[in-house]
Amino acid sequence: MAETATIEKIFTELEFLKKKLLSIEKHMVDIDSILTEDDFAAITKYRAEKAAGKLISHDKLKAELGL
Repeated sequence: MAETATIEKIFTELEFLKKKLLSIEKHMVDIDSILTEDDFAAITKYRAEKAAGKLISHDKLKAELGL
């Protein structure tokens, strides 16, 4: 009888944990959708370089490097 009570208790606790995990999963944010300060700085720098005409295409870079 004690073994049955233990199994039922374990099952109940597992069900509780499952519900908690599902709730956490539901409210999680995709980390790839978060813009960090470094990301923002890189985008800002890119936009400034693009506006200043400092960027070249991948094909042009390869040609300059002889690739």
